Amino acid sequence: MTDPYSSLRTQLELEEWPNVYMFKFIIPNSSEKIALTMELFNDSSDISMHESSSGKFVSITAKELMLDVDSIIKKYEEATKIKGLMAL
Repeated sequence: MTDPYSSLRTQLELEEWPNVYMFKFIIPNSSEKIALTMELFNDSSDISMHESSSGKFVSITAKELMLDVDSIIKKYEEATKIKGLMAL
C-alpha cells in the first residue's frame, strides 16, 4: 500500500521540528463543517477564515506549532474525514 502523503513527508523531513506549520483548507460554508475543521486545531493556533465571493466556501488557514512530521500527517488524515474538505 502506498502512502498518499509520501511526497509531503519527504518535503517536511527537510525542515527542522518542532516548528510552526501552516495548514490551508477550503470547506463548504456550513457551520457543521467549520466546527469540525476548527476542532482539528488547539487554542494556541493562529486561525483565519475567509468566505469565498459566492459565499459557498470558506478558506481556513491555521498556523500551529507542530512537534514532528508525523503529527502533521496525522492532522491531514483527520481532516480527510470531513466531507467536502479540500487541503491545499
